[in-house]
Amino acid sequence: MITDSHAHLASHRFKPDEVADLVQRAADAGVSRIVTLATCLEDLGANLEIAGRFPSVHACIGIHPCDVHSAPDDAVERIAAHVADPRVCALGETGLDYYHPAPDGWEEEVFRERQRVFLRAHFELAVKCGLNVVIHTRDKSGAGSFEDALAIYKEYASRTRAVFHCFIGAWENAARVLEAGGLVSFGGVATFKNAAEVRETVARCPDGGFMLETDSPYLAPEPHRGQRNEPAYVRHVAERLAALRGKSLEEFAASTSATAAEFFHFR
Repeated sequence: MITDSHAHLASHRFKPDEVADLVQRAADAGVSRIVTLATCLEDLGANLEIAGRFPSVHACIGIHPCDVHSAPDDAVERIAAHVADPRVCALGETGLDYYHPAPDGWEEEVFRERQRVFLRAHFELAVKCGLNVVIHTRDKSGAGSFEDALAIYKEYASRTRAVFHCFIGAWENAARVLEAGGLVSFGGVATFKNAAEVRETVARCPDGGFMLETDSPYLAPEPHRGQRNEPAYVRHVAERLAALRGKSLEEFAASTSATAAEFFHFR
């Protein structure tokens, strides 16, 4: 019924032998599909293995912007070898992270430029293989990474689509993503007491313009805020946002899951 469009089941915060329990708890909570995302070449295999083991799980493969400094220059070319795998549903997560400082030995702008190079490489691959792209943006202040990522997306928007995941921005910025042909997705932050702006964005987004996610093991929603997140908790997000939009959980889950199915080309 509900789709968790963004989780990290191969995270070190989940023990390999508990993944089956995570998937079962999600199913018990009404979560029928989970997208697990790779962030580097090292965890690509683990995410593919999980997606192969559980029919409800699909894999998204990419290089996280915080990992581009340690990734080889041909990392996206190596990812390309897996795009025809039926377990793979999209590319990412990629994007731009201006929040975390550059690693030791890297100048800030050099590190950010490498992120932009990798983001464009993901889009180039997306255009070639027909998959869509999951984008991460984060800033210390302002919206520099969002502005840069949106500008890059617009270079490719006529040929592929992107979702700006864990969206916490104002409606005006979400509207710009939608106008470009993309999507946004909302997670646990939308349930936080101090997230009125995010809920305004949720309220104004049209049906078909957004998905739900956990970003687990991070950003657990209320009433689990501060705990380790997991896919089952996307139900709390769905219940809160369905009520916000004046819809039943079933209707809301069906709509957001249909949007996810279209974006990820679930097979």
